[in-house]
Amino acid sequence: MRIIIAGAGEVGTHLAKLLSRENMDITLLDEDQERLGTLETNYDIMERLGNATSINDLKESGVKDADLFIAVTPEENTNLTACILANKFGAKKTLARIDNYEYLLPENKQLFDDLGLTHLIYPEVLAANEICESLKTNWLRYHISLCDDTLELCVVKVYENAPVVGHAFASGYFAHGRFRVVAIKRNNQTLIPTGADTIEPGDLVYIMCVKEEMDYTREQFGKTKREIKNVFFIGGSRIAQKAVQQLPRDISVKILEPDKDICYKLSEKLENALILNGDGSDMEMLREEGIQDADAVVAVAEKSEANIFACLTAKRFGVRKTIAEVENIDYIPMAEGLDIGTVLNKKTITASYIYQLLLDASVLNVRNLTNADAQIVEFRAMPGSRITRGKIRDMRFPKNVNIGGIVRAGEGILVNGDTEIAEGDKVVVFCKSDVIRQLDKFFKE
Repeated sequence: MRIIIAGAGEVGTHLAKLLSRENMDITLLDEDQERLGTLETNYDIMERLGNATSINDLKESGVKDADLFIAVTPEENTNLTACILANKFGAKKTLARIDNYEYLLPENKQLFDDLGLTHLIYPEVLAANEICESLKTNWLRYHISLCDDTLELCVVKVYENAPVVGHAFASGYFAHGRFRVVAIKRNNQTLIPTGADTIEPGDLVYIMCVKEEMDYTREQFGKTKREIKNVFFIGGSRIAQKAVQQLPRDISVKILEPDKDICYKLSEKLENALILNGDGSDMEMLREEGIQDADAVVAVAEKSEANIFACLTAKRFGVRKTIAEVENIDYIPMAEGLDIGTVLNKKTITASYIYQLLLDASVLNVRNLTNADAQIVEFRAMPGSRITRGKIRDMRFPKNVNIGGIVRAGEGILVNGDTEIAEGDKVVVFCKSDVIRQLDKFFKE
């Protein structure tokens, strides 16, 4: 598959690195040589210096043979124009990064289809969705509803008081079938548990269950359910705006933003939020504005360091739930080690969405997990596929694969080694990022 990515910023570069693992023909196009850097040396990527809206540069990059043209420069107009031109010159599919929510409205879809824009993506909206979900299930570090809400992926940080601590998987303690541990992250390593493994304090544990068993799961992992009524945002970014617009009206919201002009704009846009002009690193101001009374603090300022510091400060004031946008991927392990709470990263969220477009029909959905080198993938078992020819324990999957559950006739079912998958089943798989293509072969006709 031939893919051209216009824009060597953080999203484009991260996506290029991800796709380069798949033995695809990747070209990264940017007009700034410094942004292109040395990717070509370290990854199987063709770098090309050029303007995404230049007809000549697009032609020279081979756009007429592109299966997918992706425009993720910082400028929305550049992305839209580049995709329209790419479509006219032969690209089969196009995807543009945008920052105007109006373009995503269903009534405008045909307009963009007619212009040759196959897909539009707004990373800040995707991140805002994650924030709202995290506030709803606030005892979890991370939560995803899968297969039309029939299965739930729950990620929890384990402390010493949890009943599950110290029990080996081979002991039978986890054989109740009410939840399934699909992975453990320990010391920055993602582990697929075996019989001899145990859950230990400090582990980040990935659990699959059905909605009806979430309370039992919460109890087993020593968590308590808390109601969120007061949310304090540090930073008035577009992510903050979109998140606040989605929150229920009965939640009290404060937004602390250092830029006065942005504060005025927020006041006009967000009637249900109190806008404060100030610096999120000013601890005295935070105290005066009542951060200690917040049920949750969401740090979405421009700099990752500021967001990590804001969450540490909130923890010092006794806030139980904290969420930080950490755009520097290298900082994510450190943020988790500091126990700041839920960590979001726009690049990984966006890359998951785009990556999904490149997979075969047997793949229904892909979710990249910010806090693990792994993905959750929803497959459909096609008629006659290899996955339907025996028990799960006999399938000889690649290393670092764990099937969490299946959906059959609309019902979520947790699996074990004796489970047999039938054609038409939706199958939820937890796996390392580099084995999806190998797994796909098990589900094809």
